[in-house]
Amino acid sequence: MIIEHKEITPSGSFKGTIIDIETIGEFTRNRSYTAFNDSRQCENLQQVIFGLINDKELQIFCAQDREAIEELKSQTEQILNRLERPFYAFNTNFESSVWFHHIGITINFDGELQEFKFESKAAAKMSLDIPNYDDPFYDVGRLCMEAWHSKEFDKAIAHNRACLLKERDILLKREYREPDKVNFNK
Repeated sequence: MIIEHKEITPSGSFKGTIIDIETIGEFTRNRSYTAFNDSRQCENLQQVIFGLINDKELQIFCAQDREAIEELKSQTEQILNRLERPFYAFNTNFESSVWFHHIGITINFDGELQEFKFESKAAAKMSLDIPNYDDPFYDVGRLCMEAWHSKEFDKAIAHNRACLLKERDILLKREYREPDKVNFNK
């Protein structure tokens, strides 16, 4: 089963869609993959939450078990096809790489919300004076993965919701940059 959370977007208008996903699994330990934006750094990750925010709504899809992961996997491309571009993410390489390996689709983002490669969301939030938005994990994504495994879906959804609102604020306060090119490799 997939839990769907939907709400009207609080203030802040922008064109396009911000996307944030949560995953389970392990990053590949080959450091050269990270250094060269190689998609294989995410080949062992599976999407369990797909969140999006635009100027109308905030929507989150959360898989509750392995069967639902497959259901979310099959719905992801359909969800993406109905969204308005441009697409933004805090770490575009991550979302693109997960989707390439887990779902088999190649998506190029239009805007990168990280000011520089490896900037943490916590640092961006602090420098731009952005609230925590009730994030139970205070920008520590690994804790979201642990919550999902513990079936604490309400906390995992709250984290993704907070990430989307923080990323919206980042876009509104400092705009975006051109995404780094992802090297899609099998």
